[in-house]
Amino acid sequence: MATTKHTLVALVTDKPGVLNRMASMFRRRGFNIESIAVGHSELPNLSRMTIVVDGTTTSVEQVRKQLDKVVDVVKVSDISGDAIISRELALIKVKATSSSRSEIIEIVDIFRASIVDVASDSVTIEVTGDEEKISSLFNLLRAFGIKEVARTGRIAMVRGEPGPLPMEEKTARAKRQK
Repeated sequence: MATTKHTLVALVTDKPGVLNRMASMFRRRGFNIESIAVGHSELPNLSRMTIVVDGTTTSVEQVRKQLDKVVDVVKVSDISGDAIISRELALIKVKATSSSRSEIIEIVDIFRASIVDVASDSVTIEVTGDEEKISSLFNLLRAFGIKEVARTGRIAMVRGEPGPLPMEEKTARAKRQK
């Protein structure tokens, strides 16, 4: 069975050790986490986690069910098959000389990115978008010499109405865990 990238979104209690317990679950099952992004959610004391893993649908579903049993996990859903909005943020520091700066600025403008820092020998670019956009910009800038890159990994949510993490269920389970 072929493996594909899966995007899992989890609502978890905002406590120390939760990320470690979840990552350990993937490690034990032999999954490599391609990216993981965690931040506060719309509900107090809960964080939203977006995890991208590569695996078969069946094996990812097994891990999802096991994650759902972890005490600090309020809800976890595989949104890979849904209509989603996903973005990533990257900071790219590129070698720049006085003669190459204008060409770099043109490329940055085409990608609707921003230059957030200028030094005598480099420029730092901030870009948001899907993974393909960021990779395309990175590949074009590679010709100038990449000094440093920092990427957030994918964050995602289902389009339109609230996604597969209904408010009532989230709130009730979060209150029980306090």
